[in-house]
Amino acid sequence: MNNALSNSIVLTGATGFIGSRLVARLVQLGWEVHAVVRPSSNMAELTPVLDRVAVHQYDGTMGSMLECVRSARPHVAIHLASLFLAQHQVADIDPLIRSNVLLGTQFVEALSNCGCKRLINVGTSWQHYENRDFDPVCLYAATKQAFEMILRYYTSATSMKTVTLKLFDTYGPGDPRKKLFYLLRQCRKNGQPLSMSPGGQLVDLVYVDDVVEAFLLVLEQLNNDNRVWEPSYAVSSGRPIALKELVGVYERVVSCKLPITWGGRSYRPREVMAPWNTGKSVPGWTPKVSLEEGIRRVEEAG
Repeated sequence: MNNALSNSIVLTGATGFIGSRLVARLVQLGWEVHAVVRPSSNMAELTPVLDRVAVHQYDGTMGSMLECVRSARPHVAIHLASLFLAQHQVADIDPLIRSNVLLGTQFVEALSNCGCKRLINVGTSWQHYENRDFDPVCLYAATKQAFEMILRYYTSATSMKTVTLKLFDTYGPGDPRKKLFYLLRQCRKNGQPLSMSPGGQLVDLVYVDDVVEAFLLVLEQLNNDNRVWEPSYAVSSGRPIALKELVGVYERVVSCKLPITWGGRSYRPREVMAPWNTGKSVPGWTPKVSLEEGIRRVEEAG
């Protein structure tokens, strides 16, 4: 952290899996951390550091967001909050737009009004179906791209500097999300067959500590006004692995053969068979935790 600058930082999405781990590291590094949360937010993931985080309640209105940001008086901001849905239903339209477009626009407008000129945004590799410059895998990815276009307006019309980190699949100990390793662990515990796709799709997994380090590196370098930045970077392991092979790695680490029914489920519409691989990596960042070591840490944590 550059001690010559204010060390106040404000985040959305601080209560999530990645956000809470990032907040813990920021607190450890001496940042004055402010979290913008909804009244209904579950604060459990922040419990270890909650007494060292300033929490600001956001009620969904522009006025409320302005008050949150004004109270924080941040030097820099990170926008992590989002609603992820691999496939949407009609009832999901309003929540997707509120969470992935409206909230972010209110946040960046409040930052602009309060003089905060540095923002790290979070996008997704799913904005690049079949390696295209932009082709969203699903409506969720389309909303992330829509907000990235809104950010482009702010960077053009104001002096705000923004960088978007596009995340791939993430995992780590204590992950409350019911994603792959959660499902594999439940399968191992209950012995019930788990229906999966044919398993040919490639998966790009990045351990949560490595993801956090990517944020911290960008945060440190974003403070250098003279540096020329790309508008976005890919936070990728660079080592995609077929789903069926990934399950085999998991079985070897836990020394257990799982009752997987391969082909028991069809591939999703617009299944990502090969992850986006043309994005630029964060300068100076490389993932350090191997897949085997990451799985071992997840299992040891229980």
